[in-house]
Amino acid sequence: MSAPKKVVLAYSGGLDTSIILKWLQTEYGCEVVTFTADLGQGEELEPARKKAEGMGASAIYVEDLREEFVRDFVFPMFRANAVYEGLYLLGTSIARPLISKRLVEIARETGADAVAHGATGKGNDQVRFELAAYALDPDIKVIAPWREWDLTSRTKLIDFAEKNQIQIATDKRGEAPFSVDANLLHTSSEGKVLEDPAEDAPDYVYQRTVAPEDAPDQAQFVEVGFERGDAVSIDGEAMSPAQVLTKLNEMGGTHGIGRLDLVEGRFVGMKSRGIYETPGGTILLEAHRGIEQITLDRGAGHLKDELMPRYAELIYNGFWFSPEREMLQAAIDHSQAHVTGTVRVKLYKGSVRTVGRWSDHSLYSEAHVTFEDDAGAYDQKDAAGFIQLNALRLKLLAARARRLS
Repeated sequence: MSAPKKVVLAYSGGLDTSIILKWLQTEYGCEVVTFTADLGQGEELEPARKKAEGMGASAIYVEDLREEFVRDFVFPMFRANAVYEGLYLLGTSIARPLISKRLVEIARETGADAVAHGATGKGNDQVRFELAAYALDPDIKVIAPWREWDLTSRTKLIDFAEKNQIQIATDKRGEAPFSVDANLLHTSSEGKVLEDPAEDAPDYVYQRTVAPEDAPDQAQFVEVGFERGDAVSIDGEAMSPAQVLTKLNEMGGTHGIGRLDLVEGRFVGMKSRGIYETPGGTILLEAHRGIEQITLDRGAGHLKDELMPRYAELIYNGFWFSPEREMLQAAIDHSQAHVTGTVRVKLYKGSVRTVGRWSDHSLYSEAHVTFEDDAGAYDQKDAAGFIQLNALRLKLLAARARRLS
């Protein structure tokens, strides 16, 4: 790959990406444009802008993408009820295609010929960033410094920073206790004190949720309104996508909801232990399944559940912009045409469960399921023929087995 002239860097303002900024300038002698996305990670982003200015970035982009993140990425994923390996709500995975999308767009706007990220060569994020970038621009160059440089330890990184007068936060001197990634959907903590999966995670790892045993003794009931599969209101108050998730995060965090200690199979092949907190997403998943219970046809619902693991794996592995994910999304979105109504959930000491649901689009018919007089809505005698037809092949199989025994 020829040396780039201008690079757009996904920049957090932290130690690693600040070192990458300087490394790109010195290694390639190129201009560096920084891009910092506000995805709801809960950090003040102006310090990142000032740090980039002080390090000579040729242009600086700091953008609030919270609404786009939830509307165009999180909500479509939740229409599918997507979970990876049965548990993980894909909070890190779903943020990467949006960041890559803006990296490529900014590269076009600024005339840059490359983009760069700070993901390591051991993780999933390098795959997600790069597959998304190539899907959007097949000619883009992607620079992954962790796969190129010899700064292979925290000590070497700090030495590089000191030699190049890069500001180091006091808590970055020495070994960090663990690595954290956060956005509006979740927090993810990995590494160091968490690397032994036999050891319980320390309490200080958790950032968004109280311990369930310390949550309020009084349950909270919340009503979530849906339109075509997307949450649009909480307790009758209309909200934007990001506002919905922010509010559910607050409620879920208060009640200790959404903690997950998971050893997952990374796309690159190794097992990894992570601590995830997804308070709002956990409530949203339960509520969405609650409204689907009365509005989604059985056949469509069961097919969705069959497709979901494949859909979740595509997102986890970085194939958001692939044709197969888009095909599945079209089917999933079609299924949500009547997923409209309201769900009441109960939040209590780490748990969320549906306790009520209602909709003008409901398929639930009390007249058909009642144990009281159904006024002719259902003739129970019809079930006899239904059973006999479904039993026919089973009878023939049993008869053959008896004949041959």
